[in-house]
Amino acid sequence: MLIEPKLSSRAALLVFVSLACRPVCNAQKVSVAWDKVERVSNTTATLQVVVNPPLRPGSAIHDRAFAELKALGADYVRYVPWLPYPKLAVAELEPPSEDKTSWDFSLIDPMTIDFFRATAGHSTILNFSTIPAWMFKTQKPVAYPQDPDAVTWDYTQGTELRDPSMKELSGYYARLVSWYVNGGFTDELGKRHDSGHHFEIPYWEVFNEVDFEHNTTPEQYTARYDAVVSAIHKVSPKTRFVGLALAMPSLRPEMFEYFLNHKNHQPGIPLDMISYHFYASPAPDETPEVQQYTFFAQADGFLNTTRYIEQIRKRLSPETRTTIDEIGCISADDGEQGKPGHVTAPIPDSYWNLCGATYAYVFGNLASMGIDVAGESQLVGYPTQFPSVTMLDWNTGAPNARFRVLELLTNNFGPGDKIVATTSNASELYALGFLTRNGDHKLLLINKRAHDLAVTLPQKAGQIQSVDLTTGGGPIAKQSVDTAQITLRPYSVTVATIQK
Repeated sequence: MLIEPKLSSRAALLVFVSLACRPVCNAQKVSVAWDKVERVSNTTATLQVVVNPPLRPGSAIHDRAFAELKALGADYVRYVPWLPYPKLAVAELEPPSEDKTSWDFSLIDPMTIDFFRATAGHSTILNFSTIPAWMFKTQKPVAYPQDPDAVTWDYTQGTELRDPSMKELSGYYARLVSWYVNGGFTDELGKRHDSGHHFEIPYWEVFNEVDFEHNTTPEQYTARYDAVVSAIHKVSPKTRFVGLALAMPSLRPEMFEYFLNHKNHQPGIPLDMISYHFYASPAPDETPEVQQYTFFAQADGFLNTTRYIEQIRKRLSPETRTTIDEIGCISADDGEQGKPGHVTAPIPDSYWNLCGATYAYVFGNLASMGIDVAGESQLVGYPTQFPSVTMLDWNTGAPNARFRVLELLTNNFGPGDKIVATTSNASELYALGFLTRNGDHKLLLINKRAHDLAVTLPQKAGQIQSVDLTTGGGPIAKQSVDTAQITLRPYSVTVATIQK
């Protein structure tokens, strides 16, 4: 047992003051060389929208969710009808027979049309990632829930396509795209299906997390990509393409080496953009106090992976752009969501701020590397489908701190801004200076810790905008100031506009 020595009241007070000041009394300094431009930013901050029941018309949050998406006005928003809900993601759930097909967009169209409307005027990336299960060789037909809102995690079975020519696969995606861009399509039996839709699809991403789904090899993926891209190009010539969408990029460098080598593709197949993902995730026994260290350490590991992949890309296909289109945090509890009777554990408010700060940190570093798109994941998650990843409250549709951080970044930074040399003297502080396109001097500041952090800026700030524990999911805090001394609250993401 540790016996603490008795202290006089004066000594005890000095110890208390010393401990209390440890986070804030010694201000951390930020230095910026505004005349030293390190690169012109290519980077767009954005998000992904994953299809799930809370986004269906008639849900309690449908209207607000799409209203928040529209108000955000982000570019390169990724839209993903995904495998947990086959009826909401797959337009042909049964193989065609001699006298009928199963094409059905009745459950898919409402959310997809809402997405097109909410993102009108902005670039988007569509990814109907789930291949109809019947296209794969399996021991028996793959079952799926008749309830469109029911979750299933075993729909993507099989590794080999039943049609090695890939005409079934490419034909499915050509018809799906034609439904949305050309007013309809002719099915496998020669029957016309009219949609009346004439939307534009700027980017189409070919499949999702293929290192998980169907355990796809580099050779399989590249051949399937070529077939799908060739077929879609015939019905939508202006569409560009995104490839790979890897879940665990650090474990599959051979995917990048093979896919980015133009010699492995059919002539004329474009490699417009590649994608891959990052989620910070704690161990089951980690407390919130520990997670602040885990999340940023894992982010640094991912950023090292990105640097490695960038060298492969620049060597093999330097014209190919990059989108990191899933960036987020996943709680350990979400890993148990598939178990019978699982009840989602309460998520503390501080978690949303920590995740928001982690995303902003990744965004700043990706911008410094020249990555084109940094997409936060995801607009809505809810119990049974990764609630810890949501950016909106699944009961009310109200933004949480993760959404507000994205809003802060999209309001202040974008392609064409100049990134300038920036340093700080504290590991818990991240700082990056920008000369924006309209001539403002701005600093992105991130407090990576759960305590206040006093910061001395290089010059006086005129305005401070912040998302932190005091604002939560409420509106971004904005304050006019005339000082170089500011305090960043726990997990604060702050934009300081410097006086000229």
